[in-house]
Amino acid sequence: MAGRTLAEWLAYQERIHPRSMDFTLERIQAVLGRLGLLRPRARVITVGGTNGKGSVTAYLDAVLRAAGARVGLYTSPHLSRYTERIRIDGREIDEAQLLAAFERVEAARGAVTLTFFEYATAAALAAFAVEPLDFLVLEVGLGGRLDAVNALDADAAVVASVAFDHMEYLGTTLEAIGREKAGIFRAGRPAIFGSRSMPASVAEEAARRGAPLEQLGRDFDFERTATGFDWWRGSERLAGLPAPGLPGPVQLTNAATALAVLAAGGWLPAAGAVAAGLAATRLPGRFERHAGAVDWLFDVAHNPAAATALADAMREAPPRGRWILLAGILADKDAAAIGHALAPALRADDVVCALTLDGERGRPAAALAAILAPILARSPVLAGSVTAGCEYAARVARPGDAVLVFGSFHTVGPAREWHRLYSAGLS
Repeated sequence: MAGRTLAEWLAYQERIHPRSMDFTLERIQAVLGRLGLLRPRARVITVGGTNGKGSVTAYLDAVLRAAGARVGLYTSPHLSRYTERIRIDGREIDEAQLLAAFERVEAARGAVTLTFFEYATAAALAAFAVEPLDFLVLEVGLGGRLDAVNALDADAAVVASVAFDHMEYLGTTLEAIGREKAGIFRAGRPAIFGSRSMPASVAEEAARRGAPLEQLGRDFDFERTATGFDWWRGSERLAGLPAPGLPGPVQLTNAATALAVLAAGGWLPAAGAVAAGLAATRLPGRFERHAGAVDWLFDVAHNPAAATALADAMREAPPRGRWILLAGILADKDAAAIGHALAPALRADDVVCALTLDGERGRPAAALAAILAPILARSPVLAGSVTAGCEYAARVARPGDAVLVFGSFHTVGPAREWHRLYSAGLS
């Protein structure tokens, strides 16, 4: 396999296992065992949940590094480059390091086949193992109990939220989904739940596993202030913290949750490092704003709960002119519920454009528009691709308008790349 390009490696990984999703821990644990990676030297923090897990991982990484810790960060999916998934001490892994990790995994796996995500997880852990790291912050891909990340025993685990998504794999009720998410908890290790509304199954699973569970609103909380927020957990209190670096009201919840898991693990830094880390946190695709005469914003919200948070952010930061929404939503997502969540944030003159997403899970613009039209009380413009939608928005936007691209990583990734070229005069 030596000498293969990154593209060749990724194509190879897509086809070595007969199914793209095959939830079990046996294969990944076997390969990690051969590599000696099942018990990392670094502390392991596992982050799951339906929404908010990407933001919580970003806050954990930024706060720990602001305190001088060296952190390995593993997230998914990526927006533009596969190497975005693996960061070492704040730096995106370079291709040479990544290819070397792939080669180590390939040499160890023998006849064991791995899914694409399992291979990525093993490669991330292999890359981390050759670095002197203090913490590994690992984002669950899907679910929790049988996700490849759960092959490791976490020193602390957090479930950011439980909402409806991936029901074909996780179950059709919040109780079923919550039980799967709580599968990342470990006996005697801190377990954090980052929402005020918690399915009973989460507490039941924590108790069954012997994990001490803490919940937002019961064991830790925050209060918004004019310049940021105050946070507390029992007698611990951090007052006068700055607004988090990620925009939107929901980010106070995510930041407070990240601080809770650090405090529960005994790793909460001094107030200065906490403030610096929170303020410096960045995460592409979470109400990400590129300001100009016309603002461009990107948000990967792709389920009803995430769309509700997006609507809150829209209401808190409205443009001087119109919203121009570019919506690209996969066929296996609940576009109607997403539309209902966003409808209260729209004004009479706002514009909606439905985008075609191609591929096995794609949805044509016309099909999406048929769902959204009666809910949003307007006829969406149709665009045959993400690029076509971006070009349309660039043509019709007036100074003071804001273009908001949302609905999927498959929508936001290409749109961000188009905007990068457009801003540079190359599109």
